[in-house]
Amino acid sequence: MPICLYGASKVMISVTDVRQHALKLLEGAPAGEGLDEISRILIELAAAAAVTSLDVERIEFYAARALAAGATAEQVHEVLVLVSGLGVHTLMMGTRTLGLLLLQAGDSRMTSRLDERQAELWRARVAGDPFWDSVEREIPGFLDSLLRLDPIAFDGFFQYCSLPWKTHTLSAMTKELMAMAVDATPTHRFLPGVRLHLRNALQLGAGRVAVLGALELAAKAAPHVGVGQS
Repeated sequence: MPICLYGASKVMISVTDVRQHALKLLEGAPAGEGLDEISRILIELAAAAAVTSLDVERIEFYAARALAAGATAEQVHEVLVLVSGLGVHTLMMGTRTLGLLLLQAGDSRMTSRLDERQAELWRARVAGDPFWDSVEREIPGFLDSLLRLDPIAFDGFFQYCSLPWKTHTLSAMTKELMAMAVDATPTHRFLPGVRLHLRNALQLGAGRVAVLGALELAAKAAPHVGVGQS
């Protein structure tokens, strides 16, 4: 019987817990400026469009509001591309868990040296990049497990996740705040992502006011209502 990897009891993360984690990371951060109108609307759109919410009516509502407020169609779509990557958390947590189970079982794939192709993929995608160092700190073992179990998925993961960062219709800081907010919504509460994107937003110049404003919008996101539209 496999050993429980995450302890005997399941810890429930509340929206309040998310905020408390954020407040600890914000200690000493400058107040900074608040969110402008378009940023607020786009964050609300992100929360509505995320797969853990997927509120079609609110997507339409906030997309229309964003366009009316002066956002471009390209900016609105960049939001959708960004938050579509939320599903990658399945890959992060699931692949890491499978890798740990195989490691416990003594599977040679998890202990052998990387082959030439795997080593080249690691050098090209991960080595020396501080962002992926941050991912490793938050979700240790995920990238290594993914590379060892499925090099094609490993390469595809990097290609897809890089898409919203190849376009520049929204600032990097706004996208980090948006990603943080989506991870903080009541129907997701993914603390590794909240911490990662909050730290990145601070490094890019966001202050306490903007971060807390984004978290307040996230906390108000509606629960998943289901999708009946064809």
